[in-house]
Amino acid sequence: MVMSDPVSDMLTRIRNANMVNHPEVKIPHSKLKESVLEIMKSEGYIKNYRVVTENNKSTINVLLKYSELGEPVIKGLKRVSRPGRRKYVKSKNLSPVLGGLGTGIVSTSYGLRTVKQCIKEKIGGEYLCQIW
Repeated sequence: MVMSDPVSDMLTRIRNANMVNHPEVKIPHSKLKESVLEIMKSEGYIKNYRVVTENNKSTINVLLKYSELGEPVIKGLKRVSRPGRRKYVKSKNLSPVLGGLGTGIVSTSYGLRTVKQCIKEKIGGEYLCQIW
């Protein structure tokens, strides 16, 4: 079965696993998803991830992060640009997510960047998703 929006599928898998307090979630591998997860790891939303290859099929195992009270670190995930409705933004039209408490991910010609990096470097691109 062909998936029309793999990034949205990844965000939904993470959201669902967080809701039931799973320690990890498996996601089909792609370079774009790996780049999004790298930003999520550097921003402190997930513990870690690793790429596992079995029978010529790669998956990404994402270790989710929880607080000391057992609450998920990720409170929300939102897909902004969709395959049917792309959302492109200029750097001057970007604003921090939740006043800087969240993170937005933008696909630029220089690779994936956070909204803060795009504002600092004055570059725009396709606004993929928001995490808080």
